[in-house]
Amino acid sequence: MGIHDGHRSRLRQRFLKSGLDDFENHQVLELLLFFSRPQGDVNPLAHRLMDRFGSFNAVLDAPVEELVKVSGVGENTAVLLKLVIAANRRYMIARSQNNEILNSTEKAGKFLAPRFYGERDEVVYMVCLDAKYKVLNCKMMFRGSVDTANINIRKVVENALAFNSVSVILAHNHVSGLALPSDEDYTTTRRLIDALSAIDIILADHIVVADDDYVSMADNGFFL
Repeated sequence: MGIHDGHRSRLRQRFLKSGLDDFENHQVLELLLFFSRPQGDVNPLAHRLMDRFGSFNAVLDAPVEELVKVSGVGENTAVLLKLVIAANRRYMIARSQNNEILNSTEKAGKFLAPRFYGERDEVVYMVCLDAKYKVLNCKMMFRGSVDTANINIRKVVENALAFNSVSVILAHNHVSGLALPSDEDYTTTRRLIDALSAIDIILADHIVVADDDYVSMADNGFFL
């Protein structure tokens, strides 16, 4: 039995018994690092990660190329840390699939918001709906930089037609943390309304997501 095995066992049992609520952030990192570093003391590495990036969430948000610059972080550790947010996003999306009739802003927001969890770039999702607001398809359409995601109107129209949509919902995120539509958002939304109405498809909403918040442009009266 190694000198650090007792510590690892105690930390695991503590988590299994009580969850993570009374854990320090570096101890949560230790738990994760056990799976990429099966032997040795990972406490110093957990502290190096916290010192390098400044916070627990910043460690998980850090790009792989920055993570591997930390002494002791190899490819397996970097992949494991990136997997945490990606797996949680998948979990949240799977939970949202229980409600696929998007006949209200609240339902649409709860369905779409998990898809932006942990995203560092602006991305655009499109939901195609039938006449009863049932989801026919939900697809990431575009990915941009941290500042903008250019929406290709033609691709939106093609996707709407491909699924015989009666209406569609667009959603994109603001990585700035503010879910307020920009002037560019209003201009793009007007172009989308005009292009889709020309083929008898309704743009039901354009939702702007930021962190745990979202704003419906339809609820704000823009579509009136």
